[in-house]
Amino acid sequence: MSDGKSIFTNFKVHTQYSICEGAIKIEDLADYCKKNKVRSLGLSDSFNLCGALEFSEALSKVGTQPIIGSQINFRYNETIGKLPIFAKTEKGYNNLVKLSSKSFLESKEKFVPTCSLDDLFDNCEDLLILSGGIDSLFNNLVKKNKIKDVDSLASNLKSKFKDSFYLEIQRHNDQDERKLENIFLDLSNKVSIPIIASQEVFYINKDMHEAHDALLCIGEKTYVDEKNRKKYSDQHYIKSNNEIKNLFSDIPEALHNNYNFPFRFSFKVKKSKPILPSIEISNQRNENDELTFQSNEGLKNRLEHFILKNVDKSNIEKIKKIYSDRLSHELSIIHKMNYSGYFLIVSDYIKWAKKNNIPVGPGRGSGAGSLVAYCLDITDLDPIEFGLIFERFLNPDRISMPDFDIDFCEEKRDLVFKYLKSKYKNGVAHIITFGKLKARMALRDIGRVIGLPYGHVDKICKMIPFDPSRPLSLQESIDREPRFKEEEKNPKIKKLIELSLKLEGLNRNLATHAAGVVIAGEKLSEEVPLYKDKSSELLLPSTQFDMHSSENAGLVKFDILGLNTLTLISKTIKILKNKKIDLDLSKIQLNDKNVYEMLSTGETTGLFQLESSGVRSALKQMKPNKFEDIIALVALYRPGPMNNIPIYNDCKNGLKKPDYIHESLKNILKPTYGIIIYQEQVMQIAQTLANFSPGEADILRKAMGKKKRKELEKQEEKFIKGATKNGIGKDIAVFIFQKIKPFAEYGFNKSHAAAYALIAYQTAFLKRYYPEDFIAATMSTELSNTDKLREFVEELKRLKINIVRPCINKSFADFKSEKNKIYYALSAIKSVGKEAVTNIVNEREKNGEFKSLNNFIHRVNPKDINKLQLEGLTKAGAFDVFNQDRGSLLKAIPKIIQVNKMLWDEKVSNQSSLFSSKSEKDQTILKFESKKKLSKKDLLLNEFHSIGFYMSDHPLNIYKDYFKEMKIISFKNFNETNNSNAVVCGTIMSIQEKKSSKGTPFAIIKFSDLESEFELFLFSDLLIKNRDKLKESSSFILTVQKEKSLINSDTTRINIKNILRLEDFMNKTYKDVTIEINGKSDLNELNKLLEQSGNTRIVIKVNKINKIYTFSLKKPRNFDFSTFSHIKNKEYVKKISF
Repeated sequence: MSDGKSIFTNFKVHTQYSICEGAIKIEDLADYCKKNKVRSLGLSDSFNLCGALEFSEALSKVGTQPIIGSQINFRYNETIGKLPIFAKTEKGYNNLVKLSSKSFLESKEKFVPTCSLDDLFDNCEDLLILSGGIDSLFNNLVKKNKIKDVDSLASNLKSKFKDSFYLEIQRHNDQDERKLENIFLDLSNKVSIPIIASQEVFYINKDMHEAHDALLCIGEKTYVDEKNRKKYSDQHYIKSNNEIKNLFSDIPEALHNNYNFPFRFSFKVKKSKPILPSIEISNQRNENDELTFQSNEGLKNRLEHFILKNVDKSNIEKIKKIYSDRLSHELSIIHKMNYSGYFLIVSDYIKWAKKNNIPVGPGRGSGAGSLVAYCLDITDLDPIEFGLIFERFLNPDRISMPDFDIDFCEEKRDLVFKYLKSKYKNGVAHIITFGKLKARMALRDIGRVIGLPYGHVDKICKMIPFDPSRPLSLQESIDREPRFKEEEKNPKIKKLIELSLKLEGLNRNLATHAAGVVIAGEKLSEEVPLYKDKSSELLLPSTQFDMHSSENAGLVKFDILGLNTLTLISKTIKILKNKKIDLDLSKIQLNDKNVYEMLSTGETTGLFQLESSGVRSALKQMKPNKFEDIIALVALYRPGPMNNIPIYNDCKNGLKKPDYIHESLKNILKPTYGIIIYQEQVMQIAQTLANFSPGEADILRKAMGKKKRKELEKQEEKFIKGATKNGIGKDIAVFIFQKIKPFAEYGFNKSHAAAYALIAYQTAFLKRYYPEDFIAATMSTELSNTDKLREFVEELKRLKINIVRPCINKSFADFKSEKNKIYYALSAIKSVGKEAVTNIVNEREKNGEFKSLNNFIHRVNPKDINKLQLEGLTKAGAFDVFNQDRGSLLKAIPKIIQVNKMLWDEKVSNQSSLFSSKSEKDQTILKFESKKKLSKKDLLLNEFHSIGFYMSDHPLNIYKDYFKEMKIISFKNFNETNNSNAVVCGTIMSIQEKKSSKGTPFAIIKFSDLESEFELFLFSDLLIKNRDKLKESSSFILTVQKEKSLINSDTTRINIKNILRLEDFMNKTYKDVTIEINGKSDLNELNKLLEQSGNTRIVIKVNKINKIYTFSLKKPRNFDFSTFSHIKNKEYVKKISF
């Protein structure tokens, strides 16, 4: 043990926030400090302060003194490099934050965050600065042999920082280290600059070196085997005190300065209470008065145009008082909690968005429970009408401040950010996020840097199930997947997995939260460190703190989310407007009988929140007839609560009597048939039964939802005490509490459910009354999502709306609707960009349809037709209008591109064409190589690859008659009959492999046959046996069976009992075949068709003048699908039986 004072301080620790350089998670570092009773530790991440607050909090909790620093790039003359800087006091930290922000926001370098030395000298108060080691500005000068610059830089720093500037002595045995040490020792003697022993720490334990080396290669985009790349020795771990003492025993001064280093600091980054933003108000009112004024004005407008529209005159004054009292109550809480500015800011940018035709959602989250929000146009839901509670959003007992989540049209959301930037200047920023080395990413990255073939690595990655809702770690995947054990027999794969396990979960890159912004004062960049990616086109900078740390730093978040559904609603309204139909969705009735009839059929493709197979099934059973049903379904359809859907439906349809738990709860639970669906109901129960205040009820709701045992016990005692005061027996009170507890754990926010139910209803209304326009708009928002597009094509078939196949003369860039008809979008074809297609369509609209392929080649700009685009258009059949064989056209694409470019260049240079007449042009351009036409199979396969599904025909169509003879039926037919078993055939459209909770693999496969698409589960035994054969566009014969669900006996599930590739099935030998022919038969022709010998016994039945003659061929013949196809259409063949 060393004495108390002689303890080495590792103040140069790189956490995972030193992206692809540090390999230490802060939680692991805190555990190390606790275990080893570390006195102090310094953070010194490269280029940022992302981990400053997290580091400070985590280390303080385990009794370790945190020292906060960062390594920032500085420019000195023409050289750039890092200098480590540490904050001695709060003032020093503010300066460090300012410098870190400046390096990103004001850097003149394109990709490197950099400050000038003037910036450093202008903000140097209470900062301590070091020379750095081999990755420093000093060593970069040494590498360029600029020793004079080294001396002058050191002198400048010494002059400015006095005794707060040290020269670092590091001994990791890295290249250039010894040379730099000698220079620093000379400099120290010459200019009297103190030296300090330091250790650049990248990982905690020495055995992490190899994995860290791979991490460096990931960051540098190099390979482990490369010679000229960034490398470090294996000495960058946290060494023991004795190791360090021995290492620096020859320079005790450097050690002594290190031992005393922590005593120079008296600051740590602390959590802050919420710093609520303020807004400039043009008149003389303060924020509270302005909010009160705007809210009252808004209430007048809402009462006049919405609330009182259909109210009996005798009730008007009573209703006005209810709304006025609620508004006053909410305003008093908002004023008390200093939240007025927040409401005004949100209202301001929402009103701006609506004024500028940017679609805004009706509300989202608990904020929809506020009447003030409704009056300020923040939400479009009347909270009183739908029984929403304000205290679920804001109450004096809340610990963390809530925020408004606002949905905007996805395509126009950036305009909102632009507005915020123009209004709040430097006081607004996004929130940073960090891309992680998750299991698959770790394998891919490390596989690349250690030089493994991509295909093999990809195969291993696919062993890890892709399930965002339940992601598995690499170790969990290895434990569940036996194929890993086989792979690990290969030493290279074993090494890949070993390194991946060590690096999994580390930060890989910086990114930006897609929605979150913080708004603070003009000096935001001095309050928290900011980051800006120069290579991105983002208008706003980001905080260097992630969501959690930003909140802990006191920043209040505003969520500006993009919702695709708002975009498609906007597109539909625009289409209708072009047809002279003006529709205001805010004024549609929420009790439209036709809409509920459509929903009750379960045909909900394209409807927001209502299109999954489970929801469809629930809707069929529910038979919704009021808006509350939609709200309930949105809230219930989640793991846990969905078990209550059958109870809700049975009670609603009179098949079951609701259980209200206690008579006093009937009014609260009657709308949901005795089921506690919403968090708001839990709060109402606590208020009604136990006299909880709204704020106390919210605390109870939160405790139940988060299952905090201690808090729950405390709340239960309070609940029982309150209930008994209200005359309810203690046993009954305990019973009620225990009864509501499981419901509360899964209870959903009604405000959120109601807001999303409204959007769901709006989409249902549009689909019911304007199906072509709604579906065309929806498909236009899903141009690159072939799975969704395929679903909509099936839906159009069901609705008997004609889908016009891709055509260069009829189709547009987006999907276009006409009465009972939709034109397929050209930009939905794979590899065909929207911009290019838009240009082609513009040319067609301006100068008329393309008369021929030759005419097309003469008119389009070469930048709009490359090889992939032309292949996609050809395979999809867009050029079929020119009666040109697709195979020949595909072969001629390189020539078409060449000639098109030549013609365009001539046009641009105003030269006369080389081709003097149209016939000469035709001859030159359309001289295709004679080639055998594409087979039907290849034609459809090309179509599948270009569109993602089949449109012109189906690959199973050629087997239709054969299936009939073989008693292979359609899946739809099987589903609609009482048969428990059948043989069906389907072509795979998509396949997704997952893992069950027990770790066994299964696949969800979407098949298509001649009548419909259907989805089936393939369980582990059959999946493992057939995994390599299961490819998209492959067809299979399926033996299927109906079985009762183990969870719900009323539900039938269809399972695959056997699966066989269609081609294997078609090529199998038949033991016996009977061919029935009529009297007009051509036996010679039949004999010729059956001349090939084989293993099938052939029986021929001749029907002649009401007599049947039967005879067998002596020798067995070959009889397969090809033989069947040749014989079946002969006019004399009546039937073929197997």
